[in-house]
Formats: sequence, structure tokens, C-alpha cells
Amino acid sequence: VQLQASGGGLVQAGGSLTLSCAASGHTLSDYIMGWFRQAPGKAREFVAAIVWRDTRTYYADSVKGRFAISRDNAQNTVYLQMNSLMPEDTATYFCRLTAQYNDYWGQGTLVTVSS
Repeated sequence: VQLQASGGGLVQAGGSLTLSCAASGHTLSDYIMGWFRQAPGKAREFVAAIVWRDTRTYYADSVKGRFAISRDNAQNTVYLQMNSLMPEDTATYFCRLTAQYNDYWGQGTLVTVSS
């Protein structure tokens, strides 16, 4: 399984950004795709997740109402729409695929929110 994340960048506080994570190299049908983030000097934390089969979504309290996770089944891609960004959202964002008790991570994409 390969995961390719993209879409990070520099944005002003209050702005928006959309991250993408394209998955390849698998034929799984029952899995969860998630986004995590890690700020400098801090532990990696959960942001959002989507159950691929039925599109149930889950969010960290810190991003509820501001971030939205979605997926494109045909493109095998998961998206993270981030609105009303705050400086504390600054972090490297990672996507993760969880299936059959295995976790697969993509490389991170850096999001920097300036105040």
C-alpha cells in the first residue's frame, strides 16, 4: 500500500486549504482512511477519519465544524478540507490507511498557518 499526500502550504489565519491523499497498491474494500498531524515538539494526534465502505466520519474535537473529510472512491483518494484555519493548526499532516489490523502511513505534508 502506498499513500501519497499533497496540498500543504502556507496560509493566513482564517484561510482554507485542502489536503489530498491518494492510495494505491491495494485491493482492500474494508478500511479506514485517516488524517493525523504532528506539530513541532508535540506528539502525533488524530484529526479525522472516514470509513471507506459507508463514509462514516469521525473528527477530533479541535477541528469539528472547521474540517471536513471526504473520499473519492474512483480516485482512491481521501481529502481533508480545512476551513477557518488557526495558527495552532500548524503541523505536518499525515494520512493513514488502517485495514486488517495494519496501519500504512503516507509521507507528511506541511501546513503552516500564519497569524
